[in-house]
Amino acid sequence: MIADMIEGALVAHGHAVCGIATTVTEAVELARKEKPDLAIIDLRLADGGLGTDIDKQLHDQPGLGILYATGNASNVVLTSADGHACISKPYSEAGLLRALDLVAELVATGNATPPYPKGFKVLAAPLPAVLT
Repeated sequence: MIADMIEGALVAHGHAVCGIATTVTEAVELARKEKPDLAIIDLRLADGGLGTDIDKQLHDQPGLGILYATGNASNVVLTSADGHACISKPYSEAGLLRALDLVAELVATGNATPPYPKGFKVLAAPLPAVLT
């Protein structure tokens, strides 16, 4: 139901939506077939899968902007190795649209120009491993 509402908002604001997937497998198949520019990925999927598994399988698809949506942003450690940004639930329609614009900017330029919507975070580079 939420995915359908998001789809309606995106279409109303000029985005073309290539589909809705509920599992990692569906999402990967859809992305490979449709080659979207942007993806909104929930961290917890219907089958118990993790949204981060989608990005791991799509690294060969350059230019795909990844925005994670989660209700538990404080309990999740995401880095730029996982995607571009994250937005915390609940978010507004305007906040989601702005977040997608920011992800598109990150893909195009490597930067995201504020203002950021409430709950939005650009994903930082992973910390280097420290061997002792």
